Amino acid sequence: MPQLSGLYAITDANLLPGAKLLSGVTDAIAGGARLIQYRDKSDDRPRRLREATQLLQLCRDNGVIFIINDDVALAAEIGADGVHLGRDDTDVRLARQRLGRAAIIGVSCYNDWQRAVTARRNGADYIAFGAFFASATKPQAVSADIALLQRGRQELGMAQVAIGGITPDNGAELLAAGAGILAVVQGVFAQPDIRRAAESYARLFKSSQKMKDAT
Repeated sequence: MPQLSGLYAITDANLLPGAKLLSGVTDAIAGGARLIQYRDKSDDRPRRLREATQLLQLCRDNGVIFIINDDVALAAEIGADGVHLGRDDTDVRLARQRLGRAAIIGVSCYNDWQRAVTARRNGADYIAFGAFFASATKPQAVSADIALLQRGRQELGMAQVAIGGITPDNGAELLAAGAGILAVVQGVFAQPDIRRAAESYARLFKSSQKMKDAT
């Protein structure tokens, strides 16, 4: 399995409509995004299939992990690297049966420690806690305490994603607490220069690694 770490850029159909989707993700990857999640809640399956297929090829060409939000069937159809599951989505074990042992399966755990424990037990590859800060994408999201990341690092031994209002200014403390991945929507795709925005996050990981190497 590829290393699960780095900037995790999540698409938004409102921020990246039409042709802007491919160009925006291209810029995010150029800026240092290591994981891309295709998130589109619409019922337009032909368009979703077309867009996901294009993004998968883009990610393949650049050595970037490509994850589908929620839709296990779509992930299976195009051969995506994996799927991200929320509270009301397919069970991890069923997703694993459908996608195979090599698939990357992530689970949103919000601020729920027991959900993270269950996800690990059921075979998830990463867990996502948040929102750690106010989020424009999900303004009603529950608030998560940074202590979850610290506990997860000590007790779970698996990749941890931090999400929710993360910026280049507040992301460092999440990495220090135990997150290995920062998931971002607005902070990348709502910015006037997507590549430069992604680069700002990518620098956090370089700084974090230097601090680890120095200790």
